[in-house]
Amino acid sequence: MFKIIEKKFLSENVAKLVIEAPYIAKSRRAGHFIILRIDKNGERIPLTISDADVEKGTITIIVQRVGVSSHKLCDMNVGDFILDVVGPLGQATHISNVGTVLCAGGGVGVAPLFPIVQAMKLAGNRVITVIAARNKDLVILENEMREYSDELIIMTDDGSKGTKGLVTQGMEEVILREKVNQAIVIGPAVMMKFAALTTKKYNIHTLASLNTIMVDGTGMCGACRVSVGGKTEFVCIHGPEFDAHEVNFDEMLSRLGAYKDKESENYDEYIKSLEVASV
Repeated sequence: MFKIIEKKFLSENVAKLVIEAPYIAKSRRAGHFIILRIDKNGERIPLTISDADVEKGTITIIVQRVGVSSHKLCDMNVGDFILDVVGPLGQATHISNVGTVLCAGGGVGVAPLFPIVQAMKLAGNRVITVIAARNKDLVILENEMREYSDELIIMTDDGSKGTKGLVTQGMEEVILREKVNQAIVIGPAVMMKFAALTTKKYNIHTLASLNTIMVDGTGMCGACRVSVGGKTEFVCIHGPEFDAHEVNFDEMLSRLGAYKDKESENYDEYIKSLEVASV
């Protein structure tokens, strides 16, 4: 079992958990993810490894409350144990010195973007990072991103922090003023779709880290399949990163919405059960 040794809320519904997992910490690279199961009745949840400490034997994950399992995970405390943590999974990000790298993250997608920003900077690149959120209270990892970025641009929908606007506006501002050799985008699927359309206009090679439905994480179930360049790929073993200009985001968005009604129904039932238990 895997012990939680640190917990901190980064915003009202986003928690950072540091977990003892020495073998994963040793093997993990930027871009890798894990699949965890809270208990024997829990579902399998894919989460990107946001950070790792080899000496302490820990990995860091950042979780947003969106459904029953993520809610339960965010409610766990220091000293609690997670039943299963499997990883590192997926293909690591290809890190090399390419020149200027534009890294863009939206919402909780900033968490998996951080190790890539860190690795790209340590590889000698000029790294410009754009992070976006609905408002200032939802901006996460600002200090960490600033440490490894030559420039950090913050965009908020309401203008309460940084510049008012969308992540694509911040990206285009950079692209119009200097040469960008590569872009990396991570966030909600719709955000990545429009970020990819933005960089495609300027013929900038772009990677997107996809967040599809996932079950086994080893390529057997096919739940995470996406169309990339007209071919079927499995995010768990071929990704999670793909050429953003080749991803069929409309198909991906459709598949992501397949269980929304059931997920919402289950979440409402779970919240009601908590309310009843507290009476």
